[in-house]
Amino acid sequence: MSTATGLAFPLLCRVQDLPEPMAEYAFHPERRWRFDFCWPDHLLALEIEGGVWVRGRHIQPRGYLADLEKYNHAAACGWRILRVTPEQLSGAPTFDLVRRALAARVLAA
Repeated sequence: MSTATGLAFPLLCRVQDLPEPMAEYAFHPERRWRFDFCWPDHLLALEIEGGVWVRGRHIQPRGYLADLEKYNHAAACGWRILRVTPEQLSGAPTFDLVRRALAARVLAA
């Protein structure tokens, strides 16, 4: 995550009356995997999937397979993962999605 929008995302969450997420959170005890953003108390992560239109790492076979492994291990540990593009990160639909996901976890508890 290197975009200015990505760096500002926690502040934008606060403006949207959402809890501020942790950035670059290492969720696995043995692997070096990190979530771009997460709310650990809710086991909710938000991953920024870049390179959609320019054949970036996330859509190349090796990168895609690595992401599958990471996401599957996270799901097996109880995490829910939201995935957005850099362009979607600061949009109202993303904040609405995060809000719904945070509320759903509270209802399920």
